[in-house]
Amino acid sequence: MALKFNLMFPMRAVKHYREWIGDGSLGEVAKCCEEAGFDGFSMSEHPYPDREWLARGGHHAFDPFVSLAVAAEATSRIRLLTYAMVVGYRSPYLGAKAVASLDLLSGGRVTLGLGAGYLETEFDALRADFSGRGKLFDEAIDAMRATWRGEEHEGPAYGAAGHIALPLPQTDGGPPIWIGGNSRAARRRVIDKADGWMPIAQQASTAAITRTPPLEDIGALRTQIGELNRFRASAGKPDVDVSFVPFEKEVLRRDGAAAFVAAVGPELAAYEDAGVTWITIEPTSRSFTDFQTDLSVLSEGLVQRHAFPA
Repeated sequence: MALKFNLMFPMRAVKHYREWIGDGSLGEVAKCCEEAGFDGFSMSEHPYPDREWLARGGHHAFDPFVSLAVAAEATSRIRLLTYAMVVGYRSPYLGAKAVASLDLLSGGRVTLGLGAGYLETEFDALRADFSGRGKLFDEAIDAMRATWRGEEHEGPAYGAAGHIALPLPQTDGGPPIWIGGNSRAARRRVIDKADGWMPIAQQASTAAITRTPPLEDIGALRTQIGELNRFRASAGKPDVDVSFVPFEKEVLRRDGAAAFVAAVGPELAAYEDAGVTWITIEPTSRSFTDFQTDLSVLSEGLVQRHAFPA
């Protein structure tokens, strides 16, 4: 599989969006990404974060389905990714309805990135079940897939006999599902229930706090992807898509797009060899005008160069 590129909308722009976008529009942002050769356009999710988390570096986010619908209308090719929808924040049937609607209306261009979530205060604010989110996550995937097939789901938490939701998504059986996170449970879901993985780079010190395996270099990433694919092969399943925010992401935040291109460009072949199929990039552009400049640098230095090597 050829390496693809996903552009994450700059989450820091959401707080000051009116000033950031100026005379532009979100549709124009997505169209610029498509024209620059990116394969995906993605949105995160944080509907109601607490002030303390925001002060420690957290961020706001658009509703992923509203914003991706705007992006869909302005584009024709680029895939629309949730990066990631937190499963426990909503009924899986409401989630399935939003996903099916977006997939049908976009011509089958949705990739559904899912996460268990980690911000307990946000779960509390939304009256969602934080302690039971793992168990509910597994059943929610089953409930959504049944809904997308036009079937009823039978399960202890989300059983809904006698109900059906139309329209069905354009993608038969529903869009690809990617699972975010490094935990053992996340990797099990990738093997058992999903089509892709969104691991997170983290140092050992952070891993000790999150109680998930560290992921500090491309070698470790290669090992973990290889393990996943071996388990999937034994179950008769194809290799997973793997979307990864490069280890060099701090260069982008600190020094800008040109420095990031110089740092990550020589490593693309190593990422691809490790089993990464998508590179996700979130610019730190301070305005739409700056974003267009950064996008040009990223496109010329990474996307186009990788697609058409010298």
